[in-house]
Amino acid sequence: MRETPTWRIPVGVLALFAALLVYGLLIARYVHPMIAQWHALLQMPVYIVLGIVWIFPLKRYLIWMETGRWG
Repeated sequence: MRETPTWRIPVGVLALFAALLVYGLLIARYVHPMIAQWHALLQMPVYIVLGIVWIFPLKRYLIWMETGRWG
């Protein structure tokens, strides 16, 4: 267990925030115009999938923030 702070945690949090901001802006810029005219019930699964898909690479990223290794 880590006893001293590391630079990876604050840098990792800031990088994660920046990446999610860019991801959200890309979704708003490119996906929304394509599906804006769809019925809300058809839009919902698209936004649910897009809201969950960013979580998949997060496990390895959090491991790196904590240990400095990617796996």
